[in-house]
Amino acid sequence: MRGQRQDLLEEGKPDKVLIVTVAALVFLGVLMIYSSTSVITYAMQKKQITTPLFYFKRHVLTIILALVAGFAAYKARPDLLGKLSPLLLLGSMALLLLVFTRLGISAGGARRWLRLWPSTFQPSELVKLSMVIFLAWYLSRDFFRPDNLWLFILPVAVMAVFAGVIMKQPDFGGTLTLGFITIGMLFLAGARLRYLGGLILFLLPAVYHLAHKPYRWKRIISFLNPWADARGEGFQLAQSLIAFGRGGLGGVGLGKSMQKLSFLPEMHTDFIFSIIGEELGFFAAGAVVVAFCVLFLRSVRIANRMNERYNYLLAYGIALMIALPSIVNFCVVTGLLPTKGLPLPFISYGGSSLIVNFMAVGILLKLSKGEPPGQVKDRLREILEKKKARRTVYGAGL
Repeated sequence: MRGQRQDLLEEGKPDKVLIVTVAALVFLGVLMIYSSTSVITYAMQKKQITTPLFYFKRHVLTIILALVAGFAAYKARPDLLGKLSPLLLLGSMALLLLVFTRLGISAGGARRWLRLWPSTFQPSELVKLSMVIFLAWYLSRDFFRPDNLWLFILPVAVMAVFAGVIMKQPDFGGTLTLGFITIGMLFLAGARLRYLGGLILFLLPAVYHLAHKPYRWKRIISFLNPWADARGEGFQLAQSLIAFGRGGLGGVGLGKSMQKLSFLPEMHTDFIFSIIGEELGFFAAGAVVVAFCVLFLRSVRIANRMNERYNYLLAYGIALMIALPSIVNFCVVTGLLPTKGLPLPFISYGGSSLIVNFMAVGILLKLSKGEPPGQVKDRLREILEKKKARRTVYGAGL
């Protein structure tokens, strides 16, 4: 039990490296969103956008809202969030279902957003954080036993329900991310490898079936050789690779991208990393990758310093929640994975992802301060009392 460690942490200051890293990524995101949308393209005209500051202003407003949400998460007690996690899941499900009502917005053949002033909101982003908090709470309860199959199935069933609703939107990438987070946290909680292996084998046919949808299968085939259909299914990846090629080591200069002129679709959201590579070059793109590595390692460091099992799993879950979309985005824009729409955390334009990620970082910063000594001592006293009670009932041999 992690609570038996002797080096109990005392409350301190939040992790400065984490704050600086996130701030640097957000600043770069603001800079690149302004650069990538500063010219009115044909695609923007089709959306009746006539001012080059349209996306920039909305993004800055979203950052303000995200800061408020992150501060609220920072001030909240992590253990209270855990106790409320079932309610958070129910609220997330309600928002997911609202997508299919008049409040829902369709775009690009998908219905994933809610119309909320002053922008839109994607409930599946909130589902990820709610699921992380719920899994950390559930897997840290005294009743959870890693070798109990039924206790293993329950969180998997909860994940499957959410995944089913998300796939109705449809959002294949969001579903896979939710599945990977669940499997990762079950592994960290010590679930039996045979259960995890069986779950993966059980899910493979479903993943294969979903991947064989005609438009998804074309993406998978085209990613293997985008130049074979550079004007069709391989267009987006081909243009992304051209952007990196033009950028070289030092980049063509801030604001001087050619690919943003209607050549590269979604240049301010899913493919903003390509514009970074084109305008700022290989070294800047590499620095972004390093920044995300630092963010992940600091999150892991925070997790490993936790004495409470719940806090430990919560920090690791947040690390996975931020790291997985980052890795997928890097791989997609460089042609290592099939094209899939996942924003780059803290950098891409997109209010839902930014707000939820700020909330996640707020929780991490709260944990980085350390656990209150009173809370740890109370937890240790509770553990000792339970052991004493079991010995009384079952004998000292236990």
